[in-house]
Amino acid sequence: MTPASTATATTDTTRADAVQTVAEHLLPRASLITRLLLRRGSGDVSRAEAGILSSLAVEPRRVTDLASSQALAQPTVTQLVGRLEERGLVTRERHPDDGRVVLVTLTDDGQAALDALRAEYRTVIREHLAGQADEDVLALAAATHVLQRLIDSLQDGSPA
Repeated sequence: MTPASTATATTDTTRADAVQTVAEHLLPRASLITRLLLRRGSGDVSRAEAGILSSLAVEPRRVTDLASSQALAQPTVTQLVGRLEERGLVTRERHPDDGRVVLVTLTDDGQAALDALRAEYRTVIREHLAGQADEDVLALAAATHVLQRLIDSLQDGSPA
């Protein structure tokens, strides 16, 4: 093997190992950090409710669309929407073009609750990052950009 091919083989092995590590650990760790951050918050909004509010911040959605986007069963989402509606965080309205369709919409109070939740977890993250090494913070910042590209490719259905 030439030095160049040895370097390529080492890079390929290292890349393959890195891909395997990300494939194994990204989702569990992202899920865990979400749970930990929500646990440290005020507790006014559950993880599932936060997901629904976040999805509705983009646009009003049907319960079936919410269920699909949150990977939850439709009856579960119907119950969650009912609880959120009781608290004034969402409303259900008939679709203006198709009266058979009911859209769930985020209310101003729902947006305020979502904003407060996001502010809480951003504060916790900032506090914990303050004690981390500069290179680790910079690596996490770079990773967020890579994660966004991964998210975009997953949403498009195309490989990254």
